[in-house]
Amino acid sequence: MPAFSFSFSLAFAHALVAIAALWLALAIDRWLGEPTARLHPVVWMGQYLGWVGSRIAPRPHQVKRVDLPLFFIGALTWCIGGMAVWCAALLLQSLVTLHLPAWAAAALLGLLLKPLFAWRMLRDEVLAVEAALAVSLDAGRAQLARLVSRDVSMLSEREVRESAIESLAENLNDSLVAPLFWFVLLGLPGAALYRFANTADAMWGYRGLRNGRDWTWLGKWAARADDVLSWLPARITVLLLALAAWQWPRDLGREARRTPSPNSGWPMAAMALLVGVRLAKPGVYTLNGEGRKAAAADTQRTAVLAGRAVLAWAVVASVAILAIFSMARWP
Repeated sequence: MPAFSFSFSLAFAHALVAIAALWLALAIDRWLGEPTARLHPVVWMGQYLGWVGSRIAPRPHQVKRVDLPLFFIGALTWCIGGMAVWCAALLLQSLVTLHLPAWAAAALLGLLLKPLFAWRMLRDEVLAVEAALAVSLDAGRAQLARLVSRDVSMLSEREVRESAIESLAENLNDSLVAPLFWFVLLGLPGAALYRFANTADAMWGYRGLRNGRDWTWLGKWAARADDVLSWLPARITVLLLALAAWQWPRDLGREARRTPSPNSGWPMAAMALLVGVRLAKPGVYTLNGEGRKAAAADTQRTAVLAGRAVLAWAVVASVAILAIFSMARWP
């Protein structure tokens, strides 16, 4: 067989394994959901980050206005954890893809990929907020507290619903589009490193006090790393939502820039504009301020729209994998 034909065939086979693993992981997510916590790699990442943070993040009386040593400690411990995650994922991927037949490699790679994203859990948690609101406002607040880190005790029914829709839009990127984006580019290590970065940002990426400790300097590196890794996926999420709705959200850039985050505002603004509702975080931002008040049916509408975006992303990612493997193996 000519060298070119062999190289192309090998690239095609590797691409098919990756694509099959992607679709299998999505199927597992839909039908089985998340693995138990003791077997969940993201839980392990959180345990490492929690252990480090609880020992390093200063108490209020220890806070310094500028604390560069703490910044470098945060960066170093982030890099150590990220390197460990990358190496473990690379080792597992190599063992699976190099030493097993294609069908077994695809199956095991799909099982390894699944815990690194979470669409079904996100959708179910958001819809559970609406179901809880139908019982009582207090029940809705309690359910929302599982999704967001903000204080929910004083939120109105409208604000609870808006927060749930915002969480769906923002985490559509963080929990699905971004990890699969990095899987497409860098394989299992890319998806694993992104989940580590996103988990670190969720646990450390705060300005000021949280849970009795100040995270401003310890979490600064984690917050910026997540911003960098999420920048392009957040904008891809907008494209996917627009494709799912079959329309472009007008004035998107203006609305997205109303939020303090360089990334989360884009999918949230897109969702607000496409569904036609107003979304706001009291005292921080208002998206699509001229939109109507979100109703109970809008929560379901956003879930349906996001579900279509997930399917579109799976198709686009599959095509991208084929293209990337073909270019990588070109002689």
